[in-house]
Amino acid sequence: MSLIERWAYVLAVICYAPLPSTSPPQQAPATQHEPAARTRTVISQRLPPLKGDNLNFQVVQVHYGPGESSQPHSHPCPVIGYVLEGTVRMQVHDPASAQPGPVTVYHAGDSFYEAPNGKHLISANASQTEPTTFLATFICDHATPLTVPAAQEKPRS
Repeated sequence: MSLIERWAYVLAVICYAPLPSTSPPQQAPATQHEPAARTRTVISQRLPPLKGDNLNFQVVQVHYGPGESSQPHSHPCPVIGYVLEGTVRMQVHDPASAQPGPVTVYHAGDSFYEAPNGKHLISANASQTEPTTFLATFICDHATPLTVPAAQEKPRS
């Protein structure tokens, strides 16, 4: 099973798992042949209201070569990202905020969340010598392109 398939499976389990009961589940003790699982919460984020009958998710692998970047753009749906290798530099302007967010560098093992319609002012490989790869998981409740080029600014008179 590839890394992307495993990530998609984990996300599917999270999205469609029943809510936990009030009592903790009983676990069998680990045997010598079964080591205890090592887990860590990578990201926990409340999602905006979504129409449950139309939910869809798509996991996209994004790869930037050394020094590469993308043009300014936005995503109409919430995005959860996870850096697989290298470092990625981002700056997103959340539409609910008057000011753009800070320029942030994410390293392998880091995760991030982007609210719907946030404008990517910067999305770039932070390294001029090493590639970077990250997964972007889009959670949508309507048919839409996953990425929309930033609208051209109208000239001010």
